[in-house]
Amino acid sequence: MKSYKEMTKEELSALKADLEKQYTDAKGKGLSLNMARGKPSPVQLNMSMGILDAFSSDVDPITPSGVDTRNYGELIGIPEAQRLMADMMGAPYDNVFVFGNASLPIMFDTISRSYTFGVLGSTPWCKLPKVKFLCPVPGYDRHFKITELFGIEMINIPTNSDGPDMELVKKYVESDDAVKGIWCVPKYSNPSGITYSDDVVKAFAALNPAAEDFRIYWDNAYAVHDLYDDDKDELLDIIEECIKAGKPNMIFEFCSTSKISFSGAGIAAMAASKENLAWVKSTMSVQTIGYDKMNQYRHVLYFKDINGIKSHMRKHADIMRPKFEAVLECFDTELTGLADIVSYTRPKGGYFISFNAMPGTAKEIVAKCKEAGVTLTGAGATYPYGKDPEDSNIRIAPSFPDADEMKAAAEIFVLCVKLATVEKLLG
Repeated sequence: MKSYKEMTKEELSALKADLEKQYTDAKGKGLSLNMARGKPSPVQLNMSMGILDAFSSDVDPITPSGVDTRNYGELIGIPEAQRLMADMMGAPYDNVFVFGNASLPIMFDTISRSYTFGVLGSTPWCKLPKVKFLCPVPGYDRHFKITELFGIEMINIPTNSDGPDMELVKKYVESDDAVKGIWCVPKYSNPSGITYSDDVVKAFAALNPAAEDFRIYWDNAYAVHDLYDDDKDELLDIIEECIKAGKPNMIFEFCSTSKISFSGAGIAAMAASKENLAWVKSTMSVQTIGYDKMNQYRHVLYFKDINGIKSHMRKHADIMRPKFEAVLECFDTELTGLADIVSYTRPKGGYFISFNAMPGTAKEIVAKCKEAGVTLTGAGATYPYGKDPEDSNIRIAPSFPDADEMKAAAEIFVLCVKLATVEKLLG
């Protein structure tokens, strides 16, 4: 198909008229499809219902390690859950704390703890004239909302196909002691789906921060979320690399079972150095007497070990894979005339596809989709402060609709992309 950029004004006008007719027809279908957030589908959630039977009234509530899960105590989690989550992250067992149902509250609390009390004896951030955070973009909107809430200045870091621009990261981290952290989703990143290369992970470990309290916030949310069992991305262990570089305190790693078991009733964990964990524990012991150990034990009884989790995730992949493939097949087929204008990622795992439209059209595409019955994440959400300087990036979440609905949603999406692009080219 002829490139839209090569078309004459008359050709573009004729194309616009045809697209507008298709768009009117699409709006008449009365669709109501949601691709706004990476929510597991009901089919995925139903696969985990057996967890509720794993810990019934006739099961001994005392774990093999001797913990009575019904009572107070075990602030850092039951040992059996520590092992399960450590294996999921690839971290040493005694470097892991197990918390409540999701990792986002752990990240929020870690920022809040740093802001209020300071990190390992450093000046509390609330007493500093300026605190800055690096934000690889496009990135996870909820990360950015946390730092924005605390008034932390966020700095965009462009992301390459193998991870953040590490030269720029190094420049900021090593020259400015106001830079206190960086948000990272290192495997199947939200929303690009890329995985950080070994060189990028090693470059992180090699950083020499100007600030003694600089930390890498390593949100390993998609550690086991592969779409293809025989073609998966591998992520180098950042904790081991930081230890080898003599900087064990530089990393906080987070993960959860939110998209493995139940999004509202999973378990979450943090992996860090023993010194960092002692710092966390010093205030956590005031915050809570302990998290839900019965839920922790329920997950252990159901999954048993990391192999049980991996087996379960292969079933998730069987559900997710056709949805991703339906979207990409639609893009490949329908966007040939825009090949030199738009781009999109082909992730091997995770929950998202990142789409880069013609600059200046993302908001219009999202608005047109909504009018036609397809809800997307707001344009700009993948950037700090909700401001995409190019108005180009759109996050697509194929998980919640079924495969047929996903195909219909993708068709509406490409129609809106075409129409918005033609309108922009006509000026």
